[in-house]
Amino acid sequence: MTDSVLVKVAQGDQRAVRACIDEFGSLVWSIARRFTRTRADAEDAVQEIFMDIWRSASRFDPAQGSERVFIATIARRRLIDRLRRSSNQGTTTSTEEIDTLAWADPGTNAETSAEAQTAARAVMQLRPEQRRVLELGLLQGLSHSEIAEALQMPLGTVKTMMRRGLIQVRELMGVDAQISDEVQES
Repeated sequence: MTDSVLVKVAQGDQRAVRACIDEFGSLVWSIARRFTRTRADAEDAVQEIFMDIWRSASRFDPAQGSERVFIATIARRRLIDRLRRSSNQGTTTSTEEIDTLAWADPGTNAETSAEAQTAARAVMQLRPEQRRVLELGLLQGLSHSEIAEALQMPLGTVKTMMRRGLIQVRELMGVDAQISDEVQES
């Protein structure tokens, strides 16, 4: 069996560093982006996470788990550290939310990755409050009622913001703007 990417990184193989970024970059980016406020914060977090991965690669033990779990764990710990440092600066995502994060495989399919990037750019063009409603509903799985309570908004406003936000994202992505009745119900 061939050595894992992390074993090669630990051995100082420069090609393995590139392979590690190629293989796990989308995973680290998606985790960092989900729990940072801005794209610049996510970029900084990704750099910190990969630096930590390089330093920790020698500790990777395939018998203990997969490379993906090892890297996701490092990302989680680094993000918790960042959240703790920024806790004096106002509202942040709680570490409990990171603890419950299901480390979904973003996939390695280039088409899926490109589509996700296009969607992320489209979402970033929305008003901040509309982005927050979509984030709570789509990424965190809250119902319209739960979003209304969390954001102290009328239920009708949340439903309207969700619908209009999804329509805008679809239009910005060049997708048909029809929203199914299932999306409107919760």
